[in-house]
Amino acid sequence: MDHGGHGMPMELPPFTLGRALELTGETFFLMASLLALGLYGWAVVRLRRRGDAWPPARTAAFVLGVLTVVLAVGTGLNTYGMVLFSVHMVQHMLLSMLAPILLLLGAPVTLALRALPVAGRGRKGPRELLVALLHSRYLRVVTHPAFTVPLFIASLYGLYFTPLVDVLMASRAGHIAMNAHFIAVGLVFFWPIMGVDPGPHRPGYVMRMLELFAGMPFHAFFGIALMMASAPMVDTYADPPASLGVTALGDQNAAGGIAWAFSEIPSVLVLIALLFQWYRSEQRQARRQDRAADRDGDRELAAYNAYLASLHSRR
Repeated sequence: MDHGGHGMPMELPPFTLGRALELTGETFFLMASLLALGLYGWAVVRLRRRGDAWPPARTAAFVLGVLTVVLAVGTGLNTYGMVLFSVHMVQHMLLSMLAPILLLLGAPVTLALRALPVAGRGRKGPRELLVALLHSRYLRVVTHPAFTVPLFIASLYGLYFTPLVDVLMASRAGHIAMNAHFIAVGLVFFWPIMGVDPGPHRPGYVMRMLELFAGMPFHAFFGIALMMASAPMVDTYADPPASLGVTALGDQNAAGGIAWAFSEIPSVLVLIALLFQWYRSEQRQARRQDRAADRDGDRELAAYNAYLASLHSRR
């Protein structure tokens, strides 16, 4: 197989002990993904057995989110992500932006609250523990915009503009922790913005849009900074394999372009979802007002009829 017209066969990095450890990291996320799919499927089946419906679109979104995680860290993409900054940046964007949005559209918290059984009086089961977590001070802090927006930004600048990324990439545990961090940051950032699942914060739609776009300029600046750098900024990717036919600066330039451009796609998806939710909320509110007006009208008519009846009885 030729690469980019260089006429040279593109070779995979040699299988080494480090590569074997990375396979263990891939297995970790693959097992976690299978567990997530199994629990979600169990909850959907439980609802259907007792006669409750669950939107197929929610299930499809969650499955796509899990598959996105598997694609990013459980396939050959992870192999190239160890030696090419551009591929690593694709992984970062998939894990921190696309996968969390799809997972949240699957409404896993709502599904768990509906599927988990209620414990007996005086006892605490999984459902009660989940409710306690949703109302905890810890979750109020980690899902507040004052925490999520800086965390979202720090996951770019604090990681790639410091030696931290090289430290994490040097070990199996560090690499797993970094990828898990990407997913977690995306989940806590988009959770209150999406507003699909219940949570400690439920801002209005305008505030959600402001939160969404608060971090986007920093994504653009980060990408531009990578593209304008005159030297490799991450030592791990300072010497890409010669067989791949790329230079460190060229690869870094591509990584910056990916970070700059990729943020637009998830932002549009979230914006569309917010506008759709806003429209449905307005429709529900209008129907409630119409029903209230009908009830008020019925009461006024009944009162007027009672008044006429009282006049007739007097006569």
